[in-house]
Amino acid sequence: MSESSNPELPPLPYDYDALEPSISEQVLEWHHDTHHQSYVDNLNAAEESLADARENGEFSGSAAAMGDVTHNTGGHYLHTLFWENMDPNGGGEPGGELGDRIEEDFGSYEGWKGEFEAAAGAAGGWALLVYDPVAKQLRNVPVDKHDQGALWGSNPILALDVWEHSYYYDYGPDRGSFIDGFFDVVNWDKAAEEYDKVVSRHE
Repeated sequence: MSESSNPELPPLPYDYDALEPSISEQVLEWHHDTHHQSYVDNLNAAEESLADARENGEFSGSAAAMGDVTHNTGGHYLHTLFWENMDPNGGGEPGGELGDRIEEDFGSYEGWKGEFEAAAGAAGGWALLVYDPVAKQLRNVPVDKHDQGALWGSNPILALDVWEHSYYYDYGPDRGSFIDGFFDVVNWDKAAEEYDKVVSRHE
């Protein structure tokens, strides 16, 4: 496996304290520097294990390594999107084509938000707004861990991490207040950018 293909931890697009009071500086530092870094490190280790197995023809540990790839790749990709889905000047409601599409597919922004909040309350990992290229519509998806319950072929547009390490230090067991705080900093411009890229490929 070439050195250049190893993923690296992306920098945050803002300072650690930029999302307060929605997310504290301490939580953001732990979450990005420790938790996200661990997914990158574990993904690279799993990829190296698979590369060694292919070279040596010894595949006894490959099933576990492949599972590590899916789990940690999901963790890396979704965290990267999660950081980009927030902005100190975020909040409000989506406009433009994404706003229109949300109203079309969910009936209203309020209909989408209520359903997304239900996904975030039920998920054991992530609440995602995704574009389903088969049905050609937006869907809310609750995902456990990083890779359980995902919709095959779908493209995440908006990601909210609801693992306990995301909010327990700031909110205790009150996940609902953390979800409310996310909407105060949500970056709809980034979500619209992701939506435009996905739709241009599929419609």
